[in-house]
Amino acid sequence: MIPFTVSLKPRSPISEQLAYAVKKAIVFGQLKPGDRMVSVRGLSQELRINPNTAQKAFTRLANEGLIEVRPGIGYTIAAFQKKTTDEQRDDILEDEIERLVVEAKSLRLNKEYLIRAINRHWSRMSVTDPERLHLGVLSK
Repeated sequence: MIPFTVSLKPRSPISEQLAYAVKKAIVFGQLKPGDRMVSVRGLSQELRINPNTAQKAFTRLANEGLIEVRPGIGYTIAAFQKKTTDEQRDDILEDEIERLVVEAKSLRLNKEYLIRAINRHWSRMSVTDPERLHLGVLSK
């Protein structure tokens, strides 16, 4: 059984949805540093997806420093020791922010509405341990 919740939707790449589901599980504390991840094979079998798709999600998460490979153990949630720079944070978020803005504009939402919506979601998540996110500056 996978240790996080994922509901696959047809509009975006499955590997991106998987990466997002893991990030969300870290934010909400479902996954903690040192926790073992399900194997690529196990994940692909449980979700009935191509193993290459699962591997792509894991590679993305590893590149972002959220998971790591431990010999003899497999993938685990990374123990976040390194702080990211503003430039690294911008690189990670750039595509997501662009998608959000494009979607909001296509729905003819104004910036103030979008900011209020973001503030509502931010409050709902109420992360108390910024180190879990590998960002270190969540309170800004």
